[in-house]
Amino acid sequence: MADRVHRITMFKLPKSEDQQVMIKAYEKLWAAQPKRDGKPYILSMTAGPAEANERSQGYTFVAKSEFASVEDMKFYDDECEVHMELKKTVMSLQLDGKPLMVYLKPKIVVGA
Repeated sequence: MADRVHRITMFKLPKSEDQQVMIKAYEKLWAAQPKRDGKPYILSMTAGPAEANERSQGYTFVAKSEFASVEDMKFYDDECEVHMELKKTVMSLQLDGKPLMVYLKPKIVVGA
């Protein structure tokens, strides 16, 4: 897991119905992701509403994806048609500001 690319994207979606739309969009993305070299290029994905927290700065929905490489993540951003559909879905919702995305290659991975 330490050599994987971990990507976290956060959205400010105040409406719970918009958050439910996002869950369905991520489910579709996972199910329909294209294959690279005969296997899925997204290694794992989690997504859902953020827990209410005074430090959340208004972000209400979080998605975390893992990729084997930065190249696979770039494919996701630039070429994956299903991800392009997800982006269109995001833009159709009541989004407060732009999504925030960060990624890392962990230097430490501990625990389960």
